[in-house]
Amino acid sequence: MRILLVEDDSDLGPAIARALRAEHFAVDLVAHGIDAGHLGETESYDAAVLDLGLTGKDGIAVLRDWRAAGRALPVLILTARDGWSDKVAGFKAGADDYLVKPFRVEELVMRLRALVRRAAGHAQPVLACGRLSFDTQIGHFELDGLPLKLTAFEWRVLSALMLRREAVIERLDLLERVYEGDADVDSNSLEVIVGRLRRKIGAEMIETIRGRGYRLTCGEG
Repeated sequence: MRILLVEDDSDLGPAIARALRAEHFAVDLVAHGIDAGHLGETESYDAAVLDLGLTGKDGIAVLRDWRAAGRALPVLILTARDGWSDKVAGFKAGADDYLVKPFRVEELVMRLRALVRRAAGHAQPVLACGRLSFDTQIGHFELDGLPLKLTAFEWRVLSALMLRREAVIERLDLLERVYEGDADVDSNSLEVIVGRLRRKIGAEMIETIRGRGYRLTCGEG
């Protein structure tokens, strides 16, 4: 899962980014409203965390522009503005959730996971695919009822496949959800990650669709 984090506090922004990365999210952190507007309109994200008090362009204007451009990514407003009128303005602009500072990182993580899950069309927090299950609330995978140990990159690929199980996910789409915007990506890195996942969950569960990408299949192999 790749998150756009828009926060202009020079201490809080990096701290949130570190906390999200510790939960296996890929995070692009920006502090300026104009940069946030551009990235939200041109890059692929699973969700955005958006502060309101930004330089260049405030968060409400950024969000309105995203929605006017047809960008449907889930947006969680994270701000110190706790007035009812501020919340109304945020939701009217197109926000999906609103969290007031100060906050617990654990709550932010769970809200983000719920937003991403619902945006993928899943009402229930635990997803199943054959021998594999994914508790989206805590970000935990199990295989045959036992915990599945994954690296951050493996978790990002498998969670993307799981959220859209039985559907073909284009190779570029997967790459955009695994790596942060400034990452130096090797041409065969995704294939290496998929190969490791196949060894962990069974080669038959991840199907290569030649010329397109990958599909997580839920039938028993």
